[in-house]
Amino acid sequence: MKKLFPLLLLFATLTGSAQVNTGEPIKNPMLWADVPDPDVIRVDDTFYLVSTTMHLMPGAPVMASKDLKNWQTVGYIFDKLTDSPKYDLQEGTVYGRGQWATSLKYHNGKFYALLAPNEGGSMGDTYIFSAEKAEGPWNLVSRMRHFHDCSLFFDDDGRVFVVFGTGELMELKPDLSDVIEGTHQKIFEREADETGLLEGSRMIKHNGKYYLLMISQAYAPGRHRREVCYRADDIHGPYEKNVILESDFGGFPYVGQGTIVDTKDGDWYGIIFQDRGGVGRVLTLSPVRWLDGWPMIGDENGKVPDTMRPLVSNQPETSIVCADDFDSSTLGLHWQWNHNPIDKAWSLTERPGFLRLKTNRVVENLYLAPNTLTQRMEGPTCSGSICIDYSKMKDGDRAGFAAFNSETGALVIKKDGKKVVLEMNEQSVQLSDREKAVTKYEEKVIESVELKSKVAKVWLRIDGDFRAGERGGRDAANFYYSLDGEQWTKIGTADYRMRFDWRRFFMGSKFAIFNYATKKAGGYVDVDCFNYQKTAK
Repeated sequence: MKKLFPLLLLFATLTGSAQVNTGEPIKNPMLWADVPDPDVIRVDDTFYLVSTTMHLMPGAPVMASKDLKNWQTVGYIFDKLTDSPKYDLQEGTVYGRGQWATSLKYHNGKFYALLAPNEGGSMGDTYIFSAEKAEGPWNLVSRMRHFHDCSLFFDDDGRVFVVFGTGELMELKPDLSDVIEGTHQKIFEREADETGLLEGSRMIKHNGKYYLLMISQAYAPGRHRREVCYRADDIHGPYEKNVILESDFGGFPYVGQGTIVDTKDGDWYGIIFQDRGGVGRVLTLSPVRWLDGWPMIGDENGKVPDTMRPLVSNQPETSIVCADDFDSSTLGLHWQWNHNPIDKAWSLTERPGFLRLKTNRVVENLYLAPNTLTQRMEGPTCSGSICIDYSKMKDGDRAGFAAFNSETGALVIKKDGKKVVLEMNEQSVQLSDREKAVTKYEEKVIESVELKSKVAKVWLRIDGDFRAGERGGRDAANFYYSLDGEQWTKIGTADYRMRFDWRRFFMGSKFAIFNYATKKAGGYVDVDCFNYQKTAK
């Protein structure tokens, strides 16, 4: 029984029934969802954005827009990472690791992406991929030593560089196969006011000058994170520095880390992320004014504006979070798995119109469960629901719907013997520093009801509220269930507090659909639909 919310039809651009942007302003945050460490380029009239998704697969999502307002995911740079069994939730995990801060470039008719997975099993490797189209397929060009928060840069003379760490530079071979030994250089030294974080390299060239954008945090009273720029006439230096953005926004204290990009008409924009608590790190859009040769980000007061005029009108309204009736034989690009999926343990074709999730490995808890399927939660408020057929669950199976993070609020269908109950519970995990292995798991049952329906079907819903509140963001989740898809009953914690913890998951809360076995593999559930609704900003 599929009941996709009407608002989600706005995002169905592939159906031919998409609405169009009528020129309404862009309201900041531009993307009120977890889209950290952005790199943005423009090719002709299309902007492409890549972001960090760490332990989620496929990884390094490529998003596209023509107006800097409506974005959609058009591809991924890789399907899986396989250097370590931890990517498969074996011998540890890669929560908060995996793919970080990918650099995206377009050069001589090809797209290039450079990324350095931040994980012990593959530390020491940087991957370079290329593609004819941003949508892919992407092919691995080379692997080389690890570069932290790196930026790939093609110079006008054909030379290629990687800028990384805190002001470090190496030249690459013309075929991108490896570095040129002996070219490592420290291109600047920290100034006296740079006493903390200084990373997130993004290198561009404009009017013959080199501009290196970085996030900075000075550990001093009253100082917050900011965006700084190092400028030079030669890529090797000397460099001078300027603070190009120091702004709070929307009740949160700072904005920092991102890049700038130009339009076909020569206008420039800054796309910079802001930490927003439980929803994660969201993207802001600001004008860029070139003043005395510096790209100053923000309005006339140097602040992130509340609204921006969209570049063009008559563009399709799209979203990076989408409803799904699971009628396709392929999984939509809006979904990502928690760690590498076990491909034989899920299907969209065994029961057409449903997502089938099969138990495939006996595990102790949700944080070790393969094939948990996720999408971002969004602000200011959002609502997601699923309809789940649990008739084929086996003894010990656990299935359901969660606001998933290192602190998780979940609606869990538990089958023990012949009894089936629905719980709203709170779960949390502690991870070891080295292996990111689960060292402690806690589960607190808040409320439970027995499910006795002969049709073995239940609807589960989670509402998220990320509006600013007294403690920064409300970050509140509320949980509901229904036996008919019409009448909803609230269950469990009121205003469950979603949290962001960089030491564990390092990402915002996700809607998560799951099914795992605690006793014996072989059961499955069928998910009829994922309904989604987001409020207007």
